[in-house]
Amino acid sequence: MLKNWIRIFLYQIRNNRFFTALNILGLSIGIAGLIFSILYWNDEHAYNAWNPEKDNTFQVISDLGEGMMWAATTEPMGRLLKNEPEVETYCYTQDSYDGNIIIYKGRKEIIEKIYSAQSTFFSFFPFHFIKGNAKSALDKELYCAISEKTAQRLFGNENPMGKSLIYGEKTIVVNGVYNIPGKSSVAPEIVVNNISPYLEENRDSWNNFNFNLFLKLKNPDDAPAVERKMYKLFYTYRMLPDAKQQGMTIDDYIKKNGKSLSYLEPLATARLHSRSNSYPEGQGNFQFLMIMVGLSVLILILSIANYVNLATANALKRAKEVGIRKIIGASRANIVYQFVFETVLTTLFAILLSLVIVEIALPYYNAFLQKELVIHSSQFYLELVIIFAVVVAIAGIFPAIYVSRFETLKVLKGNFGRSKSGIWLRNGMLVFQFAIASFFMIGSYIVYEQINYLANKDLGFKGNQILKIAYRNPYNFREEGIKVRLLERYTTIRRELLKIDGIDQVGTGSFSLGSNSSFSSSSFEYHGQTIQSQNMGVDFSMLNMLGVTIVKGRNLSEKFATDSINSVLVNETAAKMMHEKNVVGKVIPWNDKQLTIVGIVKDFHNAGPQDAIPPMVFFNYKTVDWMIFNTHHIYVKVNPKHIEKTILAIEKFWGKNVDADYPFEYDFLDKSYARTYEAYTNQKNLFSLLNVVVIMIALFGLFALASYSIERRMKEIAIRKTLGAETQVLLKSLSKQYIIFCIIGFAAAIFPVYFLLDKWLQNFAYRIDITFLPFGIGFFALMLLTLIVVLSRAYQATQVEVLKYLKYE
Repeated sequence: MLKNWIRIFLYQIRNNRFFTALNILGLSIGIAGLIFSILYWNDEHAYNAWNPEKDNTFQVISDLGEGMMWAATTEPMGRLLKNEPEVETYCYTQDSYDGNIIIYKGRKEIIEKIYSAQSTFFSFFPFHFIKGNAKSALDKELYCAISEKTAQRLFGNENPMGKSLIYGEKTIVVNGVYNIPGKSSVAPEIVVNNISPYLEENRDSWNNFNFNLFLKLKNPDDAPAVERKMYKLFYTYRMLPDAKQQGMTIDDYIKKNGKSLSYLEPLATARLHSRSNSYPEGQGNFQFLMIMVGLSVLILILSIANYVNLATANALKRAKEVGIRKIIGASRANIVYQFVFETVLTTLFAILLSLVIVEIALPYYNAFLQKELVIHSSQFYLELVIIFAVVVAIAGIFPAIYVSRFETLKVLKGNFGRSKSGIWLRNGMLVFQFAIASFFMIGSYIVYEQINYLANKDLGFKGNQILKIAYRNPYNFREEGIKVRLLERYTTIRRELLKIDGIDQVGTGSFSLGSNSSFSSSSFEYHGQTIQSQNMGVDFSMLNMLGVTIVKGRNLSEKFATDSINSVLVNETAAKMMHEKNVVGKVIPWNDKQLTIVGIVKDFHNAGPQDAIPPMVFFNYKTVDWMIFNTHHIYVKVNPKHIEKTILAIEKFWGKNVDADYPFEYDFLDKSYARTYEAYTNQKNLFSLLNVVVIMIALFGLFALASYSIERRMKEIAIRKTLGAETQVLLKSLSKQYIIFCIIGFAAAIFPVYFLLDKWLQNFAYRIDITFLPFGIGFFALMLLTLIVVLSRAYQATQVEVLKYLKYE
């Protein structure tokens, strides 16, 4: 029986090569899209899955108001919570990796992922220890544990245990070697017990949110209770004393400053659902992941609908075959099994082709996502089997049941072609295809318009021909006069850079344009209004070099002695929040200083054009000297005529006079800034690519279905031509139903595309409005493509010899 089914299947393929190829190709593209999404899904959900402590481990997130959620808290919090019955232990860590030089026996190696933590770190992240053990690896100050790969890099075949390494100006001792069992939100190359001195400096301070805090709870269900206790501690030790100091009641203090709230964020969901992008290995984009999965599922549904449509249409050609098989004894179940078997073979071919597509395209997909995805895992193959089963069940059963219900006498008499059986299913599927195609056409245009709006938005500064050079500030916090030394070091570098031909300007600031990762924030009070602003330390040339406009007052200048003592600038957002007609000349209290506003800076985008512009306060480095510690980039404006020569000269100077141990790293500011919305640009590119795929699949199905439909009406066409019908009348008659289906499908897509794209646009502080234009263009494009496909096929039908179809009557 199987042999007979295979022979019939091969016979059908030979007789319908083109349409079979379209069917398999459409199905394989849909499956390939879903495979790509599954690989991405599996990779993102693999983070911390190996960690047995993931459900009990929580990171403390502090709500600082104005929408700022920081994964940082105060030094006393962990010590006081340790005594609570719900808490098993705690661990303070630094907030990011420290890239630095490690020296062993005079040989220098740059290690990018050095992580400072307390001795309990490995009880939260139980890496597998090859040498030493997790409990004692960090039990002494300046003990460290290193990854197996780092051990091989530093020591080769030597036993690393007990070896001393030079880290900055300190000597650290290797007391353990580990490897990480899987993807982890914290995956350091070296973990060093080096955070205690900084904790001691902030001991009992309830206003300095400087440290990451991990808590391990005995029962994860106790997290809400611990959050309440954290609030109680802040209430007792921070809010009440501050209210008393300011001479107000606690209710008035809360009304003015808000509550000091903290949240416990579980490690298990941190990768995709963190409120603060605080883990060193970064945060996944859950929205983008769901967009990928949702769109790939839509495309697979479209492919299956296309398959069902073509299968039911093709079944008309096989009506006599089914009738004869019934006459010789085949049951309905037997016919169902046969057609499901053919679907199984078709789906197998489609899956094999989809795997080939994935294998070929995977390097480009990895580059697109900046990942290293592979298709080899037991989980993936299980999901592939599920995809196979779902496709066969949906794409195989509907056509099989439809075919098995053919009435034997009708099909043997030859008048089954005039039956309306199955037409409702094909028409419904076609409308559904038009709806999906409309969704992608309109959606891709809206996404394109939004990203184009961001790319062309006035940023408030000019970044063209400006180099953003990575700058390391080697320092020891405790070294006497270190702030003065660092400022003098930068001043010397700036002076020497300006001597290089082709350099027009040099400047720096305690922030990184295009990033929120390095900003600091403080609040000041003005007329009862508390303003949480970003601290923008600058030298005197920075704002001028960036072309930032001073809308009122003047810029900071070295010509005025007070500008390095107590003068500040505020941006327009901060000025508006002060509710003062003219803030120039006003004095604001900032920490322990009284600062005079000398100018208002036109708002500019620091983090990215998709984010709201926060209030900013600008100081010169000498006014707030500790801001020099936050300087991580030097900005150099170069003459475009000699740009390559100038960059080579800067690199030579840098390696000789600034940082010989680290490679010279630079980027053009405008290109670096464009990467702040790169994730959304990727979404635009994804939408555009999938739009092409969807239209291609839909047109495949439309062409094949139109061909089958017109072929069924060839006798009608022949008769009408004989009676004198003109070609344009026939074309109108043959295409009318597809125009109606196109309109219905487009109408069905209007609300979903508006609702979902409006939700997507809510990610942006600055966004376009959804107008009629995308819908008009989408409808015109869809209708045009539909008419091109249908009319081209219909025109061919009107040019046939009528006798060929009339001689059988």
